[in-house]
Amino acid sequence: MKNFNKTHVSAGARTELHDLLKLTGAEISVNELPAGGCVPFVHSHKQNEEIYAILSGKGKVEIDGEIVELAAGDWIRISPSAKRQFFAFGEGLKYICIQVKANSLEGYTASDAVI
Repeated sequence: MKNFNKTHVSAGARTELHDLLKLTGAEISVNELPAGGCVPFVHSHKQNEEIYAILSGKGKVEIDGEIVELAAGDWIRISPSAKRQFFAFGEGLKYICIQVKANSLEGYTASDAVI
């Protein structure tokens, strides 16, 4: 049995990596919104916080009624209960979303590593 899984993500509106990589502790997706596009719903979560990495483009996210501008290089963490919706400007918005159970991290890279 291998101790790793690999996949390749090409262009597309949304690619969920859970099944492709056989993830057991996180959900990760690669997302693209076209210029003027948006996630078509407002949502929150029961347990999972979300971490977003903006890869390219510009846009905004509305979180509990507050507008947060986004640009390539930005990272943002959103609490589970926060209501959120993403919007793309200009050439569109490409981002990675990482979902993990809030307050589940027990160690960091250095303290969890075995040398």
